[in-house]
Amino acid sequence: MSDAQQAGPTETEIESVMRAARVLVGVSAQSFAVVEDRLTLPQLRVLVMVASRGPLRLAAVAEGLGVHPSNASRACDRLVVAGLLDRTDDPADRRQLVLQVTPKGEALVDEVMGTRRTTIDRLLSRMAPSDRAALVPALAALADAADDGFARAVWSMGWTTGAGPST
Repeated sequence: MSDAQQAGPTETEIESVMRAARVLVGVSAQSFAVVEDRLTLPQLRVLVMVASRGPLRLAAVAEGLGVHPSNASRACDRLVVAGLLDRTDDPADRRQLVLQVTPKGEALVDEVMGTRRTTIDRLLSRMAPSDRAALVPALAALADAADDGFARAVWSMGWTTGAGPST
């Protein structure tokens, strides 16, 4: 371990990451604004989780969001009624429900993520190419330093974690 790693982050480094985090939270808020007339933030959280992880049991959705199953069930019921989720019996255990995003739900998630991508593209375009090139490994290192405990946090803020257009 180098001396710099042993010394820990400086106040300037911490504040720089805090500023960047505020920007990304702002990106999240702006992207939700394009769909807030159609669903609530908890509903978006459910859609994002199911879209990211594939078909899920209701219990897994509740656990992933850190809520009681009855709260997850109410949010899912509204999404089913809206045509954004399909709910079926689990073939392995008919006492369990399996949730899957419908094409309409996938389109809504893609709309939110597309708005985020467009906003991030606009922000990155304002940077010098050399600054963007330096940003990529730094952000990759930050993401690599995060443990799996952050997965729940990104879903709770309505971010997908899979590859492709919905990331």
